[in-house]
Amino acid sequence: MLATLERLEILQATEELVELILQSKEADEYRSCYQRLKNSATSQEKINEFTKLKELYEEVQRFGRYHPDYQRVMKEIRRVKRIMDLDEHVANYRKAENDLQDLLDEVSVLIGGSVSEHIKVPTGNPFFQSSSCSGGCGTGGGCSCSA
Repeated sequence: MLATLERLEILQATEELVELILQSKEADEYRSCYQRLKNSATSQEKINEFTKLKELYEEVQRFGRYHPDYQRVMKEIRRVKRIMDLDEHVANYRKAENDLQDLLDEVSVLIGGSVSEHIKVPTGNPFFQSSSCSGGCGTGGGCSCSA
């Protein structure tokens, strides 16, 4: 593939966009929360306990209600997950992760829309999904778009 001036300009603009995203407050907050989470011994203990229990949970799920420890494991996984989710560092990390994902979704929708209004951009966010479809889904409005 030949490198044209247009392709080089697109690559340069892409690199600038990446730098802007990396320098955003959302990315800074994400990195900061990630470091605090990784450096918190109590948070790591909670995550490790949940991870170990999750392996047991997956084993129980293979047999469903017929597994002898089904009730005990189901109660225990919910209890441990709640403890982990209420941990300050875990909660802050998840919020920062969601904020960064929202920024990336916004950028994706803007880029897709600048190419064509019919480009579908999978964002996982209902706000962006309705605006990203714009009738190009081929379902005749089945996805609640404006077809």
